[in-house]
Amino acid sequence: MFDVVYLCFGAAAWALVAYKAVAWFRDRSNTDLGLACVMTGGVATVFLFSAPSLYRGFDRLVGVANLAMVFLYSSVVVFAAGALVLLLRWTAGEGDAARTRARARARAAVGAVVLLWAVAVTGFAVGRPDAVEHPRDFSTAYTDAPGVMVFLVLYLAIFGASLAGLGTLCPRYAARLGGSWLARGLRVLAAGCWLGLVYCACKVVGFVLSWTGHPALWLSNGVAPLSASVAAILVLAGFSLPAAGPRVAAWRRLRRLTPLWRTVTAQTPEVTMDGSRWSGRWPFADLEWRANRQMAEIRDVQRGIRHHVESDAVDIVLERARAVSLDDRQLAAVAEAAALRRGLENRAVGHVPAHGADSVVVADGREAAELSAEYEHLAMVADVYRSPLIETVLTELRQRSATLRS
Repeated sequence: MFDVVYLCFGAAAWALVAYKAVAWFRDRSNTDLGLACVMTGGVATVFLFSAPSLYRGFDRLVGVANLAMVFLYSSVVVFAAGALVLLLRWTAGEGDAARTRARARARAAVGAVVLLWAVAVTGFAVGRPDAVEHPRDFSTAYTDAPGVMVFLVLYLAIFGASLAGLGTLCPRYAARLGGSWLARGLRVLAAGCWLGLVYCACKVVGFVLSWTGHPALWLSNGVAPLSASVAAILVLAGFSLPAAGPRVAAWRRLRRLTPLWRTVTAQTPEVTMDGSRWSGRWPFADLEWRANRQMAEIRDVQRGIRHHVESDAVDIVLERARAVSLDDRQLAAVAEAAALRRGLENRAVGHVPAHGADSVVVADGREAAELSAEYEHLAMVADVYRSPLIETVLTELRQRSATLRS
């Protein structure tokens, strides 16, 4: 069971690494993205070596018991070093001089981590007392081995220091970014860091209890690895949210906009772009581009049919809609949906009213300034496009039009 769980998480993590690496190769100047790739790769390697079968298989291959633990913890240290560099970059300030100082401090920090970790690995090499594999209870099996304890204590010190710094700084930066996906990702990353500190605390308390003759295996070998696993998942989620969040939002917009887009462009195919870019592609490719394109084409249709809509049609729709106690956003969506349907209907029969509408877009101006709010507004238009209220209003408009013609 542990093998399946850890290997699945490891595979998903490496897929995230590959995705971020492709983005970084396109923008090599983005140092933060490069560091995120390295740190994500460290977490992904931790998941792989946490699988007991892979752990034992690696040790059989190299002929050294528990050497996989060195690689596992080294991956954590790589993550910690990346976190320290991020901290130094984010707190460096503005200007070339500040960036130069940050680079110098980053080199010094990485050098210190490498030196400390070399001491830790040396402690493991000289202090390993037996050749028994301990993929699940390594920290409690060697509490009487000074060299291994040096290895473990230095590992926890490096890891804990980086988690504390990153967990403190991420919420501060998130507060400056408002409700963006990057801000959400930073908050989730901070939660992973603080939960990682719970793991470190459990290990340290476990060591102390073992040294005092009161071992708590449930704490060191149960609570600690569980908290570490959940923390790693949160860290990966924090790194993936800035990229995945906008795409998920774009997919949801597409799912809501597509029925309306298909309906309104079926009568006006001239406004649509060549669909060859979409054909034969993975269905989740170009989500944001497609959502933007659909919204733009719906707006093109609205501009094209405005003279086919009676100038007072929107006022009539709003008057009828207010009678059913809709809020302002719902009123705007209903009015716009009715005007759109009326314009398409009139154009289909070649009817041009004597006084056409200047516009059939009823979104609030403040909302239209926000792209996400405009998406939401059009999605609400799509939701009510076939509603009974719209049918009732259109029936009244048709009857009134017929009366005026006669």
